[in-house]
Amino acid sequence: MNILIITLFYAPDGGSSAPLFALLCSTLAERGHNVSVIAAVPHYPTGKVPLGFKGKWIRHSIENGVKVIRVAVPSLDRADFKNRIFQFICFQIGATLASLFRKFDVSIVTNPALETWLPFFFLAFLRSKPVIFSIHDVYPDVGIRLGIFRHKPVIAAVEMLERFCLNHSAGVRILSESFRTGIQRLGVPDSKIALIYDWVDTDLIRPLSRDNDFSREYSLNDKFVVLYAGNIGLSQGLEHVLTAAELLADHDDLRFVFVGDGPGRENLQVQAGQRKLTNVCFFPFQPRERLADVLASANISLITLRRGIGLDSLPSKTFSALASGRPIIASVDEESDTCHLINRAEAGVCIPPEDPGILATTIITLKSDPHLCIRLGSNGRQYITRHHSRFKAAEQFERLFLTVIALRNNKN
Repeated sequence: MNILIITLFYAPDGGSSAPLFALLCSTLAERGHNVSVIAAVPHYPTGKVPLGFKGKWIRHSIENGVKVIRVAVPSLDRADFKNRIFQFICFQIGATLASLFRKFDVSIVTNPALETWLPFFFLAFLRSKPVIFSIHDVYPDVGIRLGIFRHKPVIAAVEMLERFCLNHSAGVRILSESFRTGIQRLGVPDSKIALIYDWVDTDLIRPLSRDNDFSREYSLNDKFVVLYAGNIGLSQGLEHVLTAAELLADHDDLRFVFVGDGPGRENLQVQAGQRKLTNVCFFPFQPRERLADVLASANISLITLRRGIGLDSLPSKTFSALASGRPIIASVDEESDTCHLINRAEAGVCIPPEDPGILATTIITLKSDPHLCIRLGSNGRQYITRHHSRFKAAEQFERLFLTVIALRNNKN
């Protein structure tokens, strides 16, 4: 098949979806498909474009058997929402022009439509090709919960764009069962929805020794490490983790380690400084090739989301944590897909969100039972290799591609 994927972020860019799509595309290419990707030049999470990606409007390359077309976006401070919107507009224009003469049998376009509406419109509506709309968060719901969308006209506009793409797509891929209700509310019939969970590179991310380059560099080998690795944003409620760290300040060998970047990092560091939390460490975003060592430095991997956010989200870091063979504490809603996944895998403990006291108690419980930690970590690794490898994901997408192509051919 000739497969075209349009997504704002693609490796080596940051963000959770960038390496996932790079992995999926290379796996599909390995399986004999002709795969092309249109993405923006790297700019996440700061919004600043590296010098090596400036100066050309459209760049072409072959990466792991995949044709990659990168579209220029202006280098701006992404913390300013107006700047992000301007980058989205620039990407949409560039991506549409880059797709003008691309040959493809089926396409995947990622949401939100704020980032990809114009190329979606061109591919699905004007070229009448089967396009799968891949849902990574339910919009406008997630923006309302985070306080990003406050005004009714903005909310209505975001919903209108999202509805258009959902209604004109050949299929809708969701990555969490919890998305189904929100998508149906926007008018999508259940027959059109395909649940394909995220996947992970089980060759790259695997159980490794805690004594590795990363843990030695940051003097973590003699500490019990509670690790949060990923985007430090608005939806995680990480200030409650700081409170848990404050409650456990007397445990000299315990360290709360934050690895990553995002709009919430600076404020979190300020709070940690104001509270004089010597058991909290912040380390910069690490290259993907170091991710296995970063995750291996943990005794416990931490996943946390604000109350209500977890009902419409399944963080991709969950799959990486499972693959690393470390026990997980998930501070998420009990009804969330994240909690259900961890319970299915028997790989960790789910606790209520925004409750530092329970978080502190759970950390000490696991810390005092190393055999339980080993068992939970081993369970997670076994589960992820069986159900969420890149090959499983590629097979599921292939079936979805064949389904939407056959439906389009029958209509014609």
